[in-house]
Amino acid sequence: MTSVQWTVLGCGSSSGTPAIGCDCATCRSPDARNVRSRCSAYVRIGEHGVLIDTSPDLRPQALREGITRVDAVLYTHPHADHLNGIDDLRAFCYVKRGPITLYGNPFTIDNIRRRFDYALAPPSPVWDKPVLVTETVQAPFSIGGVTVTPIPLQHGAWPCLGWRIGNTAWLTDVSAIPDSSVELLQGLDTLFLDCLRPEPYPSHLHLAASLAWAQRLAARQTWLIHMTHQLEYHALSAQCPLGVHVAYDGLQLPATYLEN
Repeated sequence: MTSVQWTVLGCGSSSGTPAIGCDCATCRSPDARNVRSRCSAYVRIGEHGVLIDTSPDLRPQALREGITRVDAVLYTHPHADHLNGIDDLRAFCYVKRGPITLYGNPFTIDNIRRRFDYALAPPSPVWDKPVLVTETVQAPFSIGGVTVTPIPLQHGAWPCLGWRIGNTAWLTDVSAIPDSSVELLQGLDTLFLDCLRPEPYPSHLHLAASLAWAQRLAARQTWLIHMTHQLEYHALSAQCPLGVHVAYDGLQLPATYLEN
């Protein structure tokens, strides 16, 4: 049996909350659950540390949660708010004196190879850069004896990935879920699901669409993520049906135990 524990590092949109220059009630809220850094998660699989995306807020997120080990990153897509914290992986490479493996679809991995080629070189004697290796994946694979399944999704015109680990799935930045991917999302205990704002948006699920997908996928519990400041924690919670919850930075799920 291997323990798996999820921590939400950030549940905000690309602007974060508070948003710069905004004076709305959410941005002025004293409730910490309305303070949202850019969207990402940390999954502890046995002794292995796994990130989902490297947001620009990775360093403060890691310090806040006491994260010292990263062995792999599961990338959803290469937008800046999900990728541009990649340089902060240098610290984890330095601590472990070893490389970190990046997993993603061909679209994302090709983007990383073009933009961050310097991070794919062998380590220097002083470990002054990230030391990363890339793996293009289109089928399930294993980390620490636990199956990790990439879930093909559509994010506007971009092909992106969600990720399923055991009976928990993380679907951020999604506008459409193909029927073939719906099949990969059956029997979930926990679903983290994109919910950008109240009104429709071309490349994200909005509130009504998120709630409809939560009902269709029928996980035991659904947590809404990737939210703008237009969605205030308490007001949104009041609109959620039974089994649907509003995520917040630092949310940690109880550990589950999966058979190897």
